[in-house]
Amino acid sequence: MAIKKEKWRILTNNEIYAMVKKPTIIETVRLNRLCWFGHVQRTEENIISKKIFDMNLEATRLRGRPRNRWKDEVREDGRIVGGKGWKVRVYNREEWKKLLRMANNRHILHMPMEGMVK
Repeated sequence: MAIKKEKWRILTNNEIYAMVKKPTIIETVRLNRLCWFGHVQRTEENIISKKIFDMNLEATRLRGRPRNRWKDEVREDGRIVGGKGWKVRVYNREEWKKLLRMANNRHILHMPMEGMVK
């Protein structure tokens, strides 16, 4: 009676995500960021979170490549999810939720991990 040996190997992150069919941490962070952005945009002008979001600090930035700001990340994520008219769609709560749900289901915000060796 011969014992059949199984071959073990390490699975890649992409293989694991495909097996469990759950969003990656990157997708989750991006969706939550867009959700919070929509919430802040729909609030009244006198709310502190809205004032801080619209605030423009005039400070000198460090030398070299500028770091991405939160607004830059939101702008990029919104463009990926909603195309050119995404900023207008934020003000309709039901349409915004539908757009984010669709992005979550289709894994639109999935970006490969940068710096990973293939």
